[in-house]
Amino acid sequence: MSDTFHSRFSAEEMAEIRRSLRDEARFGSEFLGRLKRVAKRVPFAEDLLAAWICTRDPATPRRVRLTLLAALGYFVLPLDAIPDILPFIGFTDDAAVIAAALAAVAGSITPEHREKAKRTLAEL
Repeated sequence: MSDTFHSRFSAEEMAEIRRSLRDEARFGSEFLGRLKRVAKRVPFAEDLLAAWICTRDPATPRRVRLTLLAALGYFVLPLDAIPDILPFIGFTDDAAVIAAALAAVAGSITPEHREKAKRTLAEL
């Protein structure tokens, strides 16, 4: 093992870790809050939640996690190509981004992720 694994974190490294955790918690809160508000109107809500659950799984490869987080970030962003308040078409851009991300990482979202998403949505 290298010595870098045995040395203590620097103050800068600890600050970066704290910043990452704070940002991740804020993003998770924003994502879940938005999903709760629109889950009944969005036919791909289960896919969104399964993608989120996949990103939280430590077994998910980093590249898959980043791909899904980028797509989920688009869902959370207040600026959209098509405003979400428009009936019927408001979420089409979000659906396209999510569909592309899911297609790119299809094998990484497991049946367990999907089942947990289904259970969670039933509780909303």
